[in-house]
Amino acid sequence: MSSVKHPFIPYNVPSYSTEETIKKSREFYEFMNKRRSVREYSDKDIPQEVIENLVKTAGTAPSGANKQPWTFCIIRNSELKHKVRKLAEEEEEKNYEGRMSERWIKDLEPLGTDPIKEFIDVAPWVIIVLKRSYDFDENGEKTQNYYVNESVGIAAGLLITAIHNAGLVTLTHTPSPMNFIAKALKRPENEKPYLLLPVGYPAEDCTVPDLQRKSFKDIAIIYE
Repeated sequence: MSSVKHPFIPYNVPSYSTEETIKKSREFYEFMNKRRSVREYSDKDIPQEVIENLVKTAGTAPSGANKQPWTFCIIRNSELKHKVRKLAEEEEEKNYEGRMSERWIKDLEPLGTDPIKEFIDVAPWVIIVLKRSYDFDENGEKTQNYYVNESVGIAAGLLITAIHNAGLVTLTHTPSPMNFIAKALKRPENEKPYLLLPVGYPAEDCTVPDLQRKSFKDIAIIYE
């Protein structure tokens, strides 16, 4: 079975001096190092155009065979957000009451997490990232997607970065199991929930845990 080859186009990126490259890489790290997971949100509105731009940025992620195996469900409707919140809290209650190990719960204690997910109601937008394990061609036949988890994970990382870049905050929420989300959103069988991201501004009195990230030597090995 033959496939049509994509046309190729010139690829141009800005050219920086070594000094500029060092400066830009350092400044971007310092900017991203300020990113934090936030659980306390303002209900201040955000224009839909902003959210669309964030999701389009996520869609620039590389993916296996360029299959782009993701769907982003963007929720503003307060009734639907509340429905998702209640379903998420039901699953989280089960997690805290028996699914999660004692060690897991103990590791979460310093972060102040619990089964209550008020941020789903308060944040003006909720983005739910779904992964598509397969797709369908124009004849309705199944087509395979490749490296789905890896591809969607990269897209989610770009989305989180774009949110921070826009001066907004988010939280990676992964209620498990997450199939209730697909049912609530009436998504097809080939789409599985991957991540729930509230998007908004931090509350005026917002606080976050005073955490320290691992040092470079603790996360990297250089082979010269």
